Amino acid sequence: MSYIRFRKHYLHIPYLVLAALEFVVLYAIFTFLGLLLSIAGVGYPSVETDILSASLFALVLSCGTLAMGGYLAMVRENVSALFFRTLVAYCFVGGIGLKLLYVILPSADPGSTNLFWAVILASFIVILLRLTFLRIVDSETLVRRVVIFGAGDFAANLLDEYERNMRALGVRIIGCISESPTSTVGADNLLPTPYDFYQFCRQNRVSEIVVAQQERRRNEGSWLPVPDLMECKLRGIAITNGIDFYERELKKAKLDMVHPSWIVFSEGFKASKTRDFAKRVLDLLISLSLLVVMLPFIIFTAVAVFVETGRPVLYSQTRIGMLGKEFRIYKFRSMRQDAEKDGKARWASANDNRVTRVGAFIRNTRLDELPQIYNVIKGEMSIVGPRPERPEFVSELKEKIPFYDTRHYVKPGLMGWAQLKYPYGASVEDARGKLEYDLYYSKNYSLLMDFLIMIQTVEVILLGKGVR
Repeated sequence: MSYIRFRKHYLHIPYLVLAALEFVVLYAIFTFLGLLLSIAGVGYPSVETDILSASLFALVLSCGTLAMGGYLAMVRENVSALFFRTLVAYCFVGGIGLKLLYVILPSADPGSTNLFWAVILASFIVILLRLTFLRIVDSETLVRRVVIFGAGDFAANLLDEYERNMRALGVRIIGCISESPTSTVGADNLLPTPYDFYQFCRQNRVSEIVVAQQERRRNEGSWLPVPDLMECKLRGIAITNGIDFYERELKKAKLDMVHPSWIVFSEGFKASKTRDFAKRVLDLLISLSLLVVMLPFIIFTAVAVFVETGRPVLYSQTRIGMLGKEFRIYKFRSMRQDAEKDGKARWASANDNRVTRVGAFIRNTRLDELPQIYNVIKGEMSIVGPRPERPEFVSELKEKIPFYDTRHYVKPGLMGWAQLKYPYGASVEDARGKLEYDLYYSKNYSLLMDFLIMIQTVEVILLGKGVR
C-alpha cells in the first residue's frame, strides 16, 4: 500500500521516504561543510553543538519545503519552477526560521556566511535528489497502477481532477472499465472489459481497483462484477470505493456522491472534548504569540489605512460561527468606506474596484486579517478551521448546496484547508467547491492536520494565493 493513515490523515509513503532522505542529506551537508571549515580553521559550531546545529538546519529547511508545497509540486512542475520553489523554501523561509532559532540558541549559529553557503549547497544537491527520486519512484517499473471500474460522470470527473490537480508521486491511473453501454470517459482512457478480472490485473500489474459507478437508479444498465472483485481482493488486489479514493487522493469529499449515511456511519465527524481542549490551548498559545510578534505590523497597517482613506481603520461584520451562532469578525478595512453603501452584501470579485491600494497590499499579505486574533482569543474562532461566512450568504447557500450546514459543526478559523486548496470563493459554485474541502476537514481534522495547514499557509501568504 502506498499510504499510511495517521490520526485520520492519509500520508503518502513515497513523500515520507523522500522527506526522510532529504533530512539525512541536509544533516550530512551541514556536518560535512562544518568539517571542511573546521579543517580550514574557520569558525563553525563547536563539537558539542554539531548534532544540535545539523539537526536544526535539516529540520527547519525540511519544514520550509513543506511550507512552500515542494513535495506535492514535484509531479506537475518543471525543473526551473522546482528550483525557484526550493530557493524560496530554503533561502527565505528556512533562512528566516534558522535566524530566529539562533536568537534563542546562539551557540548553534554557524555564522551568516557559513549558513549562506550551506543553504546554497543544500539547494542544488536536494534538487538533484528530488529529480532522481522522481525518475525512479514515478517510473513505470515501480509505479502503483490503478484501474477505475466505471466510466460515467463520476469516473470522468475523478480522472480529470486527479490528473489536473493532484496526481500523486508513484501512483498512475491507467484507465477506466465501463460498467454500462454508455460512457462519459474519453475513448483514449477506456479499457476493454476483461473476461477474468484477476488475470487482467496480473497481466497489467494493477495494484488497486477503484469502484466509481454511477448510482444504479440513475444508470439502470450498469452492473457490478461482485465475484470477480471478491477474488481480486482475496488475492491481494486492493478494492476501493470511489468516494474513499476521491477523499484519499484529492483530500476532499465528492459532494455529488455524499449521502447522510456517509456522515452517520463514517469513522470521522467525531466530537472529542480532549481534542477540543487541546485545540483551545494551542489557539491561545499561538494567538497570544502572534499578537506579540505581529504588533509592529498591526500598528503599521493601521497607520497605512488611516493615511490613505482615513477612519475607520477597522471594520466589522456579522459572521456565522460554530453551531450557527452569530458573532462579529474584525478586519483592517481594505475597501472604500462606501463599498456597500446600499447595505446589500456582495461577493468580492477579481480586480474589485472597491479595494484601495493599501487594501490590495494587506489582502495579498493577509495583514487585513490580523485583528481576528482578538476573535481567536475570545474563543469565537480558532487558528485553523473553515472560514466563517456572512449570514446573508449562508441563508442562500444552505438552500442551494446540500450539507452546507455541516461546516458549522467545527469552529471557524483564521486559516483553513479550503483556503489552501481552493481559490477565493465569490459565487455559489465556488462555495460548493470549498465545501468539499471543508467536509474533508470536518471529517478528519486533528492537531496534526492543523499543524500541516499552518505550515502550508506560508505558501499562500508569500505567493498571494486566492486573493481578490
